Amino acid sequence: MPHGNTPAYHLAQLNIATIKYPKESEEMKDFMDALDGINLLAECSPGFVWRLKDDTGNATDYTMFDDKTLVNMSVWQDVASLHKYVYKSGHTHYIGRRKEWFEMPAEAHMVLWWVPAGHQPTVEEATERLLHLRNHGPSAQAFTFKQAYDAKGIEL
Repeated sequence: MPHGNTPAYHLAQLNIATIKYPKESEEMKDFMDALDGINLLAECSPGFVWRLKDDTGNATDYTMFDDKTLVNMSVWQDVASLHKYVYKSGHTHYIGRRKEWFEMPAEAHMVLWWVPAGHQPTVEEATERLLHLRNHGPSAQAFTFKQAYDAKGIEL
């Protein structure tokens, strides 16, 4: 049972991206070379809790739906902390370059949801949340930055 200022819930996030080229290709080099630094930036950011990692220290061995769709999943203290990292840090530079490396998604490619503090979501769990968002739109079960909910299910 959480006590004091320990939160009962943390924010999980998943975003996926379909690569245009093989990971080892020259076209993907800038992206692949930046991963360690961007991951370190996330880990050092206020509000960061956990991120999915494979044996390389990033998550490029994980895929979703097909072998070309890469997975990024992490857990944060709250929506504000994640939003600040995504849109107001060195990460933003790479968002601006995403069209160089990734297909532009035709449907939802990012989903947020609340997990009990200490829980590390699985790729399967994240897939269910993303599909829920795609099929039903934003809700307390699966939401976006544009239509977010707090851990009690109240729209922010």
